[in-house]
Amino acid sequence: MTFSDIFKSSFLESVTEFSVIDTLIGMLFALVIGLYIFLIYKKTFSGIMYSTGFAMTLVGLSLVTTLVIMAVTSNVVLSLGMVGALSIVRFRTAIKEPMEIVFLFWALAVGIVIGAGMIPLAVIGSVIIGLILVIFSSQKFHNIPYILIVSCADEKAEQEAMNVIEKSVDKFIIKSKTVNNAGIELTAEIRVKDDSTGFVNSVNDVNGVSGATLVTFNGEYMA
Repeated sequence: MTFSDIFKSSFLESVTEFSVIDTLIGMLFALVIGLYIFLIYKKTFSGIMYSTGFAMTLVGLSLVTTLVIMAVTSNVVLSLGMVGALSIVRFRTAIKEPMEIVFLFWALAVGIVIGAGMIPLAVIGSVIIGLILVIFSSQKFHNIPYILIVSCADEKAEQEAMNVIEKSVDKFIIKSKTVNNAGIELTAEIRVKDDSTGFVNSVNDVNGVSGATLVTFNGEYMA
């Protein structure tokens, strides 16, 4: 077998020509829209811990998906092989926030649409989705939920602390109560008035209360 025979192989002959200009334009739009998705995610993030790695993944996902779809649409045989190859891929990374699924599918959809050559659809659709997410994220539909942990010496201190809490918050629900030789520990889900947290100091000042801790949490995960 000579070098000439190698270069005349059926594999090389099946490679479809592609436009370098179209590829560069598609990747450029994927990068721009990917950065737009990155900024929207950063602006609308409302979870506990912001992940820069996940945000950058959205940009990379848009670029990679665009590249794959461009290759698939240029060759029917390649598209069938790509479907088989991708069918064995499994992603086991845990999704911490429900909204992260929206951004992942958004980045994938942008890559698919741009790779298929429908760049105006990707631009217009992304602008609309971004505006909707920003508008809804800026609206306050309910009070921020908190978890309040109170350590009491006895039942009398517990009752006084409960009275202070009841007068200071819009709503509270006892989630757990632990009683041991050291005292009583209460854990409650509360909704504060006007985002004011000064009542925690009043709870801590109650005779018999050794400590009061207030932490925020994502209500999506509460039972």
